[in-house]
Parts: sequence; structure tokens; C-alpha cells
Amino acid sequence: MKKSHIILLLLIVAAIVVIVSSFGSLSSYETFASAAHQQGKKLYVIGYLQKDKEMVYDPKTDANHFSFFAKDKAGDMHKVIFNGEKPRDIEKSEQIVMMGYDEGGTFHCSRIQMKCPSKYKKDMVAEGKEG
Repeated sequence: MKKSHIILLLLIVAAIVVIVSSFGSLSSYETFASAAHQQGKKLYVIGYLQKDKEMVYDPKTDANHFSFFAKDKAGDMHKVIFNGEKPRDIEKSEQIVMMGYDEGGTFHCSRIQMKCPSKYKKDMVAEGKEG
């Protein structure tokens, strides 16, 4: 084999390895039930804020602690603890995408993306501390 063929073959193999490894890191959306089966693993859960349930945020006590209840697409409701300040206008969001992990039946998230009802308004993202 020529050197150019060997180099070309190595480049193709390297490209395949990069593509396969990038697909392995892609995450899918889960439910609270599947997150409970994968304790401690970071996942994305799509849900709806339960506006009739208690939301706790007291910036004087702890500005990086916001807790609320959300219902996922399967209809399961869980308590969610966000390690950051309460996202502005979270009550107006149609959907929320939460990145975090389940620990003892409570979903701890460090990132919330709020899907806004208007097509003219951008989705808002709130980042919190890893916890």
C-alpha cells in the first residue's frame, strides 16, 4: 500500500471515531420516573410548572435556592430544587426544560430553559450552581 492510502485510511478511521463519540454524548429527554432509576446521572426533563403548588424563594435566606413543583410529559409531579435565583417570568412559561439529576425523589437542577408562549419572545435560560 502506498503511504497516501494509509494516511487516508487513518483519517477516515479518525473521523468515524469522532462522529461515534459525539453521538454518545448527546442526551435525550427523560421523565422523572426514568431519572429516578438513574440516580445521580445528569438528564434533561421536560415539564410544566405547577403554578397552583408552592414555590419557595427567599433571597434574604438563600439567594441560590428556588424550589417548585413540576409535572413531566408522563403526568408525574416532582419537587424540583434549582441551585440558583428564581428565573424571572418562570410563571409565564409554557414549558420548562430542566437539566439535573434525581436524588431521593427530588429533582435537583442547575439549568432551566423556559419555553415562552409567544413566537416573538426568545426562550429564556437560567443557570445555577452545580450542586
